[in-house]
Amino acid sequence: MESHDLWIFKHVAELQSISRTAEKLGYVQPNISQRIKSLEEELGVQLFIRNNRGVTLTEDGKILLDYTNQIMLLMDEAKTKINPKKWRESLIIGAPQTISAVKVPWLFSSFLQSNTNIDLKIKTNNKLKLQEMLSYGEVDGIFINGTYNDSQFENVYSYFENIILTSPIEQHHHPTLLINSDPSCIYRNKLLDFAEEQNWKQPNIIEFDSLESILQAVHAGLGISILPADVAHGRKEMKTIHHEKLLDKIKIDFIIKRGKQRSQSLKKFIGFLKEV
Repeated sequence: MESHDLWIFKHVAELQSISRTAEKLGYVQPNISQRIKSLEEELGVQLFIRNNRGVTLTEDGKILLDYTNQIMLLMDEAKTKINPKKWRESLIIGAPQTISAVKVPWLFSSFLQSNTNIDLKIKTNNKLKLQEMLSYGEVDGIFINGTYNDSQFENVYSYFENIILTSPIEQHHHPTLLINSDPSCIYRNKLLDFAEEQNWKQPNIIEFDSLESILQAVHAGLGISILPADVAHGRKEMKTIHHEKLLDKIKIDFIIKRGKQRSQSLKKFIGFLKEV
């Protein structure tokens, strides 16, 4: 097996498509198909199941992907050790948009102050997609709230986040709910639960794609929302709206793939988190 063939295989596995892999890597599609076919013939097994929407890994394919991730990891570490000026360490972290908007950037900033040779990237998506990305090795770890498959993933760090109820100074008896458009957003679900506890029947709802737009909407008097308490710090908008700290707290977990070999950059990040 050649490392370049494994690199192509990894892309096909992550993108679940030969055509998208060819487009991303700048190859013609038959070239990608031939590389995968040659790899299957060499190993004597089928690595992918073809369907109308693309390809999915077979059980043998999943085993090879685990080994491929380890091989790619070792190759990257070797290059970094031999010539750190040319080859920098890489770390890719995933988080839902609402979680990535407040504390995560602060964590990254503090981490990079003492780890200047690491290229750190963040990928945002919904909770289900993030777990899929972690499973396929597209990210090294993810910040999420709530349940997850603990037979596949392990929690290595947790923190608790205070939350606040924000509302205009003048509000109606049955205010409009301002929520994130992601159905798995914890702040969205906290607000919907709060409305139910208040016995608000079929409240008006406006959906937004970011915490920033929700905050601006509260500031404009459109309605109420539940946000992380840290969003209030240093925001001039908070001076013109009412905000009340709630007793409930949100638990945020940082999880990684169980049994996967940890890169040096991931080990450093986990060590940093445990010291914070």
